[in-house]
Amino acid sequence: MKDQRDGTDRGHRRPDGVSDKTVEALGALSKALETTERARGRLYDFHQLTGTADLQLDRAVELLDEAGHPQWAQRVRTEILGRNVIPGHWTFQIVESYDAGYYRPFQELKTGAVRELAKGRDHLYEAEMKETRRTTGHPDHTAGPTTPDG
Repeated sequence: MKDQRDGTDRGHRRPDGVSDKTVEALGALSKALETTERARGRLYDFHQLTGTADLQLDRAVELLDEAGHPQWAQRVRTEILGRNVIPGHWTFQIVESYDAGYYRPFQELKTGAVRELAKGRDHLYEAEMKETRRTTGHPDHTAGPTTPDG
């Protein structure tokens, strides 16, 4: 009897009528969104690092004052501390604009394409690749998660 864990799980099986090219196209769309996820992470890195640097300026201002350089402390306060990173924007506003203007529309488009073209079954390309690369029956190559009772 075939192990029930063998074979692509129902949620990742290609629906009838979905072509190889459609699966490939949805896989490419998914990969592009994954790359966008990574870019978004870098944008959050930029946001947090820039914010941290701005907060660290408080210590620089304090030390410049203590070292007898009030004119330099004042320049840091007025020229850099709290400065927009691009005209009219702090980093949080850049993140918000990216999310609203690019990231969310991309997510919604990808979700809509999967819903319409593959009956909502995501990651078909990856699931089919997994199926071709695993060793059927091997305990470390199961098609899906295993449960403690087998």
